[in-house]
Amino acid sequence: MARGVTPRRPAKSGRHEGAASKQRQTKPLVETRGTRKVIHPSRPRPRITKGVASSPSMFGKAKGYNPVAPERVAEILKRLDHLYPDVTCALTHRDPWELLVATILSAQSTDVRVNMVTPELFKKYPTVQDVARLEPQQLEPDVRSTGFFRNKSKSVVGAARRIVNEFGGKVPENIDELLTLPGVARKTANVVLGTWFGKAEGLVVDTHVHRISRRLELTKHDDPKKIEQDLMRVIPHEKWILFSHQVIWHGRRLCFARSPKCVDCPLENICHAEDKTWSTVEKHKGAKA
Repeated sequence: MARGVTPRRPAKSGRHEGAASKQRQTKPLVETRGTRKVIHPSRPRPRITKGVASSPSMFGKAKGYNPVAPERVAEILKRLDHLYPDVTCALTHRDPWELLVATILSAQSTDVRVNMVTPELFKKYPTVQDVARLEPQQLEPDVRSTGFFRNKSKSVVGAARRIVNEFGGKVPENIDELLTLPGVARKTANVVLGTWFGKAEGLVVDTHVHRISRRLELTKHDDPKKIEQDLMRVIPHEKWILFSHQVIWHGRRLCFARSPKCVDCPLENICHAEDKTWSTVEKHKGAKA
């Protein structure tokens, strides 16, 4: 370099004379439609991560997702069949009268507790006629441990008297007549009809069916009658009896009200319940117990 010659400093703008300036590649897309041009703003390309699925799960909340689509319901039933192929009512009974009494006593109680009470109860009062001759107060000590024993005693004695006086001592075999018995609502009637008589006139909606049907998005209702109507629309008629038993057993073994064992549940990847404890799929707001 010659003496007295000072090299020029870079311009403050950061551009040098003769240096080609780099343009950002954000040119808008120009599309010709007939005689006019439509300009679409440029958008960055989406980042693709290897090893991560870009599509939703088998029955995820994708566009057009229908939680009661026949194929999804069929998959739920298939997995329940595999888990609980031959389950039935857990209440101990030998005839429809004993089943009716046990179901009335099971309200706000557990089947385990009821099964501890009924053997001695039926040994003490073997027939419906024996119970019909009692006053409710006489039955209270025998059913006290099941809870709400005063109301349950009235219901059992009242049902016995009606069966003896109006139905010849035999438990009715249709839902309309069963619903006339004291202490019998649709849940109890469906238990007796389905379990003993093999008649599917509805679905049993107890606390387990209520909870799991909402988690599986088979219903959005809280009222048992509306839940039953929703289930009757999507569950095939020939599966009504077994489905109720399967869901009840599932609620006792895995799908608890608190801290369900989602990690062990074979339905996990098609269940999008908001209150799951573990999930490999998207959770859906509002799908909870």
